[in-house]
Amino acid sequence: MTKSNTVTLNKVKFELSPNQLKNLETVNKVDKRKNNPGRPVNKQSARYKRLAKQAKYVRMLDKFTQGNKFKLNKEKSQTYKYRTSSNDGLGCIVDTVFGSHVCNIDYIGRTKVTGYAFVLDKRVNVELNLKTLQFVK
Repeated sequence: MTKSNTVTLNKVKFELSPNQLKNLETVNKVDKRKNNPGRPVNKQSARYKRLAKQAKYVRMLDKFTQGNKFKLNKEKSQTYKYRTSSNDGLGCIVDTVFGSHVCNIDYIGRTKVTGYAFVLDKRVNVELNLKTLQFVK
């Protein structure tokens, strides 16, 4: 099937150049998304919920590594923050009121942070779940 350079509308013929014919056939997308099916996003789907949960965990991890203050529970009044070390180590957790050292960090995962502290010459392992931390503004 070949395309002609004439377009007939209501018994009126127009002569079009090939460039004008291309411009006539293209339709600009308003929202500029590729392969937009035109239907709304299903916010109840399992994929949407999974991606929203992953984004929440990324925001929590960013808050922790940037040194935002946090509490262990809502009931606790003690606030802590993460401080990176000057060398290539992972850093430590310090008390925000006095600035005293609480524990060293040896692993930072997606939702879990592990560390250790020495109490009476014994190593005590510390594990923080980022899901349960309360970040303070």
